Amino acid sequence: MENCIEVNNITRQYPQFTLKNVSFNVPKGSVVGFIGENGAGKTTTIKAILGLLKDGEGEITVLGEDSRELSSETKEKIGVVFDGLAFPENLNAKQLDRVMKEIFKTWSSDRFFDYVKRFDLPMDKKFKTFSRGMTMRMSIAAALSHGTELLVLDEPTGGLDPVVRSEILDIFLEFMQNENHSILMSTHITSDLEHIADYICFIHKGEIVFTMERNDMLDKHRILKCTDEQLANIDKSDIIGVRKGRFQNEVLTVNALKYPDIPADVPTIEEIMVFYVKEDNR
Repeated sequence: MENCIEVNNITRQYPQFTLKNVSFNVPKGSVVGFIGENGAGKTTTIKAILGLLKDGEGEITVLGEDSRELSSETKEKIGVVFDGLAFPENLNAKQLDRVMKEIFKTWSSDRFFDYVKRFDLPMDKKFKTFSRGMTMRMSIAAALSHGTELLVLDEPTGGLDPVVRSEILDIFLEFMQNENHSILMSTHITSDLEHIADYICFIHKGEIVFTMERNDMLDKHRILKCTDEQLANIDKSDIIGVRKGRFQNEVLTVNALKYPDIPADVPTIEEIMVFYVKEDNR
């Protein structure tokens, strides 16, 4: 399958943090959820993908081009939303439209104003008066309005109420109806990914833990509900993480079939992430 993003063994070293040989792909026509705790390296990796961090080892290609030397034509196909407003606060929607027309040859005012209307955003109100929800909706409207084929999203639904989040996820699903479109979405609201993600890429302490198809990941992992005695009889190599309770223990494993006498539940994406992150302290 053709990949719209390929990240191969990138390393970025900073005084208190290091990305360590990070590798994963975003297949064309797919949604990849990029998960990990705060400080795990999600935003640093995204900045490297966008060519904003050029130093360091490894290679990244985006839509077939080196991320550090993207052509203007390729940049027009990439819609980016970071955790915050990327536009001057003294602008309003109408003024932003005029500015973006000068930046993007493929900018569509009709599409932009359609999203502004659908998101129930004001045309004449300055961005500095916007709530966080309004800010994120405006950023997404702009990101989708210039011939976008690839969306790169860093916490696009963080801090938003469930109704607005649902509305935005519907927009992303609508965007993905075109099989040439792709999304890389970093988020700590993993429940959103259960609705739209095809793949999950999990980063922890600057290293990739796994990249798996979402359904495959949920099919393989199970949470065993066991007593202390049962826990003592589980092979330690089968234990990814343990959550000990007063009356019952929970064990994340990919080998639940080895223990047919122990009840097992299907975990959520969030539960899988938490068990892996807490593995160091188990």
